[in-house]
Amino acid sequence: MTVYRGMDQAALDAAYNNTAAVADSARLIADWDRRSAAIASAYPRDLDLRYGPRERNRIDYFRAQRENAPVLAFIHGGYWQMRAKETFRFLAAGPLSCGISFASIGYTLAPDATLHEIVQEVQTALSWIAANVRNYGGDANRLYVSGWSAGGHLSAMSLAHPSVRGGLAISGIFDLEPIRLSYLNGKLRLEAPDVACLSPRSNIPAASPPLTVAYGTRELAELQRQSREFAAARAQAGLRGTVAPLDDHNHFSILEELADPKGRLTALVCKLACA
Repeated sequence: MTVYRGMDQAALDAAYNNTAAVADSARLIADWDRRSAAIASAYPRDLDLRYGPRERNRIDYFRAQRENAPVLAFIHGGYWQMRAKETFRFLAAGPLSCGISFASIGYTLAPDATLHEIVQEVQTALSWIAANVRNYGGDANRLYVSGWSAGGHLSAMSLAHPSVRGGLAISGIFDLEPIRLSYLNGKLRLEAPDVACLSPRSNIPAASPPLTVAYGTRELAELQRQSREFAAARAQAGLRGTVAPLDDHNHFSILEELADPKGRLTALVCKLACA
């Protein structure tokens, strides 16, 4: 039986199963953990800064060497139900190389939080960063947001925050309807009204800070489609931004372009923060 866009249930589930699609994803994540532990040892000063009452309401802050530095707030992925900010500390290396401080946001995972609550936690984290970043050498007037996978969705939702000046959404989910219909909804428990109000694709604003939408050309077809269609919808609405397909990258390897000081995503972040 067709469930979504001509796909039956098995095909839809496979269309959003990034872990199964990338055979060495477990090895890649283990390497991220190793590199993240190393950078945390090098920058231990401002880890686990609390922004809210729940256990995961913490921020890892990595200071750029210059004062009044722009700040990139990063939101991790894991389909809103997996992973932790600690795994993604290694990404600070790219932004730090061009004088941008890096703030990695943790949030409560589903099913312990609804997606509405997760979105609100990220908003609270951004408000905390804007209010306190001066104490950590950052410039509250140059706060940018990025995220990967589920974090790409959350970064797109965060553009409405009054302190955010622009964003980079990496391999994101912008239409939640296929998520609601797939195996991923077991913990998320999304219903049709949630999809309507929490899908960036369905809520294109009249005005927005600039957003770059990036994805890998070796990602699952549905992930690529979501990025292209969301970027096109924003462009049609006259909103600032661009779409950046990165050749030869899958859903996991694409993050190397942000961790690398010479990476393509690092260059996009530097361009965004210096615009």
